[in-house]
Amino acid sequence: MATIAKLANNKYYATGKRKNAIARVTIKPGKGKILINGREMPEYFKRKMLELKVVEPFEVTETMGKFDVEVNASGGGLAGQAGAVRHGIARALTAFNLELRPPLKKAGLLTRDSRVKERKKYGRKRARRGFQWTKR
Repeated sequence: MATIAKLANNKYYATGKRKNAIARVTIKPGKGKILINGREMPEYFKRKMLELKVVEPFEVTETMGKFDVEVNASGGGLAGQAGAVRHGIARALTAFNLELRPPLKKAGLLTRDSRVKERKKYGRKRARRGFQWTKR
C-alpha cells in the first residue's frame, strides 16, 4: 500500500515515522475519536504531553473533532510512536485536502524527524561516553 492514499468510502491513509516507530494512520470524517492499536488515546498514551503532540496537526489546521483516527503503531517507545502518529496524521490530512498542506508545512509537521539513537562504539560505555579514567 502507498504511504499516502485515498481509500474507499472517504478514508485517507498515510504512514508516519519517528525514531524506530512506524504508525499506519487512517482518517475519516467523524466526531474526533482517536484509536491507537484498538485502544482510546488517553488509555494508550498515559502522558498528557504525548496526547497534545498527537492532536497538534488538528490544532494547526483547525480541524479538531472533525476526523476519526485509527492507528496501527509499532516499534520504538511511546514518545517515538506519538511522533510517528503525529507525522502520519499530518500526511493523511494533506491527502484529504491539499489546502491544509501550507499550515502543516509551516509548523514542521510534514517533515520526518530523522534523529535516531547513535550506535554504541567499541572501547566506550555508550555512543560517546568513555570509561572513567583514574590517574593512580
